Amino acid sequence: MPDTVVITRPLAQAQAFAQRVRQAGLAAEIFPLLEIHPLADQSALQAALDEVTRYALVAFVSPSAIDIACQLRAGWPAQVVLGVMGEGSRAALARHGITDANAHIVSPRDAERSDSETLMRELDLPALRGRRALIVRGTAGREWLADALRAAGMEVDQIAAYERRAPSLDAERRAQLLRLAALDAAWVITSSEGLHNLLALAQELGGAAIVAQLQRKSLFVPHPRIAQTAQNLGFHSVRSTSSGDEALLAALQSRG
Repeated sequence: MPDTVVITRPLAQAQAFAQRVRQAGLAAEIFPLLEIHPLADQSALQAALDEVTRYALVAFVSPSAIDIACQLRAGWPAQVVLGVMGEGSRAALARHGITDANAHIVSPRDAERSDSETLMRELDLPALRGRRALIVRGTAGREWLADALRAAGMEVDQIAAYERRAPSLDAERRAQLLRLAALDAAWVITSSEGLHNLLALAQELGGAAIVAQLQRKSLFVPHPRIAQTAQNLGFHSVRSTSSGDEALLAALQSRG
């Protein structure tokens, strides 16, 4: 029987990766540790995107931010730089027909660390100084990128497109988590927030015993910050991979 991979991304992102995992000969289970809820009122983001040429840079903090923005605007002027954090966001742009062939996309070249800090190193900051940036994000998150862009001489607008919520444990999810806790599986974790949610759900489900079961699972994470969070939370087997689904799949297939 093939090994099982537990995919914890938000549902919309998890389904595509689960298909790739199954095509690679592994079993896949989806157990989202974050829920993405688009805000009911998108008028502020719509207004900004309607006049997107006011911005020299539009930065998306996640694939979810890209999906929502691309539902509100179909085309992107070539002179507006699109900043994204990693391969998952580049893939999200590509799903909406936005590639290097028709847009100016900037993303980290360091596959081992795709984040705001490495994005800043790739931007042409002298050319952006004195101009305006738009950050499309969730209702909560790090302020590092906005602060860094302002320090580099840009004016920055931040607009929330969605909110992240911790999932609840209904009867179906309780049964699934109980089964997964007892299963020898590899867990793909793509968010530090999701890890905290996992342990909170485990504590609600069965207290310290279930928490301890999960802490013994093999985790595959695409960023050193998530790996550090996992270690701080008591997980014993944490493997860092490069950014992107290809790197995650290669690591999962080679696990021993």
